[in-house]
Amino acid sequence: MLKSASIYTILKTPDLITTIPIQRISSKMPAPKETSPYKASLTRRQFLFPEMRITARLMASGLSDQEITKQILENNLFQYPTEKSLRDLSVYCIQQLRAIDAPLIKAVAEGPLEEAKQICLYAMMKQSRLVYDFMVGVIGEKYRQQDFSFDRIDINSFFFRLQEQDSVVATWSETTINKLKQVLVKILVQTGYLSSTKSTSLNLVFLNSALKKSIEIQNDFAVLPAFNCF
Repeated sequence: MLKSASIYTILKTPDLITTIPIQRISSKMPAPKETSPYKASLTRRQFLFPEMRITARLMASGLSDQEITKQILENNLFQYPTEKSLRDLSVYCIQQLRAIDAPLIKAVAEGPLEEAKQICLYAMMKQSRLVYDFMVGVIGEKYRQQDFSFDRIDINSFFFRLQEQDSVVATWSETTINKLKQVLVKILVQTGYLSSTKSTSLNLVFLNSALKKSIEIQNDFAVLPAFNCF
């Protein structure tokens, strides 16, 4: 490593000439931080269907993002204990909903429960690479192969591959990985893919027509296997 060297500049005043040491900046710059499309924040921001439904209703009423957040904060619509958590989650829900089109937002706000949950899952996949890869690469492939078994080995293998392929994921602690596994399994239960967290077989799911139409319009065909649609 290069040592910082001192050089001098001369400061002239009417009656005095003096020297002031100036530190030379080392030419060796710190290495940039590694980036990854995978985020462990899913441990905090999970499948928040009630909050998404509330946000979708406000959005469908024509409010701006700022007005939506204001409504959520002033009325504590999510029933969270702190303003910070309310603000963070309102922004999170808004970001997910802005990733889908207006008809789907309306369906989340007003549609049947299972249909709305399926759309929320799709919105989550569009915002989380971790959820996207799991749903398409693991669940979608099982449906493609007509293999309805689901075991811990499936989710363990998924994270093992990620850790091999991504240097940032490789640094995640065992605690973080285990929490993410729990979150992904819980998402499968909440959206009807599994009957419970202890289920060992996938349920048949069917893609609702409104979501299928939106996916096709956006040419987002790669996600279809995640919804058992081929």
